[in-house]
Amino acid sequence: MSLNLTGITLTYPDGDSRLTALDDVTLDVPKGSLTAVVGPSGSGKSSLLAVAATLITPDTGTVTIDGTATTGMTRGELAELRRHKIGIVFQQPNLLPSLTAVEQLQVMAQIDGRSPARARGRALELLDAVGLVDQAGRRPHQLSGGQRQRVNIARALMNDPTVLLVDEPTSALDHERGAAVIDLITRLTHQKATATVLVTHDRTHLTAVDQIAEVNDGRLRLPAETAG
Repeated sequence: MSLNLTGITLTYPDGDSRLTALDDVTLDVPKGSLTAVVGPSGSGKSSLLAVAATLITPDTGTVTIDGTATTGMTRGELAELRRHKIGIVFQQPNLLPSLTAVEQLQVMAQIDGRSPARARGRALELLDAVGLVDQAGRRPHQLSGGQRQRVNIARALMNDPTVLLVDEPTSALDHERGAAVIDLITRLTHQKATATVLVTHDRTHLTAVDQIAEVNDGRLRLPAETAG
């Protein structure tokens, strides 16, 4: 398993008591597969994604990334793990206005110490994979919403992550563009052999996912029927 959550419980302070965001959650996401996590607002989806991304440490339980358990890691070690093993696609692309599409990706590799030439080659390869190599020189304001989200996805793959975590990628897109983005994530998951978790409130585009996990009141359930 490339991503494994075992017995995850997460609580937050709530006055004199604590509010349970995740309640004994266990989830396995194999390499090269896409798991969609669905549920109503406030159900715990975002908390699950944050724990999987090692951005929040759970009260109990274990997060294992590509065979490495994160329990006891320092903040610096977790940052290093994220940089090399985890790609995160945020709900909003948050692209830098002054950078072109290819430069958005190059920055990620240069932070990791790669040479500019290697970084550019990798960036163009990924832009080609998401169908935007012909838009490499355009800045965010020159791209459509769907194109910006595709740059966002390509950027998350820049450092060859083992785990890809995607947060509500279609929330700002119309139905057609949303379907295209989900299809792209599905294709890239299989091509790049990532363990992908897609958090979404929209079930209409999930016909091709490998597994659907439903979160409600912090508890996770895997329905008997999932697409495959």
